[in-house]
Amino acid sequence: MSWLDLPADTGFGVDNLPYGVFSTEGTAPRTGVAVGNSVLDLAASTGDDVHATGSLNAFLARGPQAWAELRARLTGWFTDEAHRGAVEPHLVPRSEVTLHLPVEVADHVDFYSSQHHAENLGRMFRPDSAPLTPNWKHLPIGYHGRAGTVQVSRTPVVRKSGQRKAPADDAPTFGPSQRLDIEAELGFVVGTPSELGRPVPLSAFGHHVFGVCLVDDWSARDLQSWEYVPLGPFLGKSFLTSVSPWVVPLAALEAARVRPPARDATLLPYLDDTDVEPWGLDVGIEVRLNGELVSCPPFGLLYWTPAQQLAHVTVNGASLRTGDLFASGTVSGPARDQRGSFIGLSWGGREPLSLPDGTTRTFLEDGDVVTLTATAPGTGGGRISLGEVTGRVEPARAT
Repeated sequence: MSWLDLPADTGFGVDNLPYGVFSTEGTAPRTGVAVGNSVLDLAASTGDDVHATGSLNAFLARGPQAWAELRARLTGWFTDEAHRGAVEPHLVPRSEVTLHLPVEVADHVDFYSSQHHAENLGRMFRPDSAPLTPNWKHLPIGYHGRAGTVQVSRTPVVRKSGQRKAPADDAPTFGPSQRLDIEAELGFVVGTPSELGRPVPLSAFGHHVFGVCLVDDWSARDLQSWEYVPLGPFLGKSFLTSVSPWVVPLAALEAARVRPPARDATLLPYLDDTDVEPWGLDVGIEVRLNGELVSCPPFGLLYWTPAQQLAHVTVNGASLRTGDLFASGTVSGPARDQRGSFIGLSWGGREPLSLPDGTTRTFLEDGDVVTLTATAPGTGGGRISLGEVTGRVEPARAT
């Protein structure tokens, strides 16, 4: 119970307490915690300057003990009426705040961990071959992104221009992407760095990763399909990655932990999670286009867990830095309405998606607004919110 007047259906109860960076009119960005319809100003309520930096990085770098101590302190504040007089003056209505990018992103890695998504793309583009490449079930495939283009939700999505070449074209052309897409994902934010040359084992996931955010990895599919051979995604992916303004601590997701689907390949020891507590997560994502629900991707069906992703990205000795962000890759399920991208929903553009207003979509049009939301079981018995990621598509700009 809490002395706070929390809405009955809030996803931001005391069992959640996600962290973000906010400002109000005329004030500098600082750290806040979302609770109900309010934001607790941590700089003012704790008196700790680490929360006045305009980024979560300095606090995340303090490590798991500091994270746990502050969470316990906040839980006590919100559940014990004796603290009300000291805490309540530092609560700001969420409707009055501006939200900022919560972390200074150090490195950005994006994975490709949904078997359903990978098989769908394989069937689309390699119909005469096996849907999955031979390595897919043996290692988490990923690529390094561009950290400087990771931006907070509601940053405009400007249609990007680049080289495109359809299969029937004799030569590439340059112009705005005609196949602008989304990728509904979860992102994992690193707090504690690691030593260069020392891999991070599965068991150390919770020591290094602070929390989870929603991710929309905007993708120009026509640019991507022309450039990706032989080295993979580049300009078709690096123009914008949107993240939710709230980072949900791993501690808030304890009730959401599940085992991943059964695997039919023998994993090498550093990826074998048979005898460790699993890091699959029962998170339900919803994708809305112009306010209409079009997909409900289930994160719990991902073949590769975030702990395996982290183990793989460091197995060569690559070090972690505070603020590193690694994303799951597109989340998709077996049903059409569980596909987390428009390339999946429209089957590569061959099966247009029908909308309630009578229009159809294959890929995104200028003016379209896409919103991702997500919820998970909370430790208090209800569901907690991972916030939202929203982006509005704007026309390409002149070069």
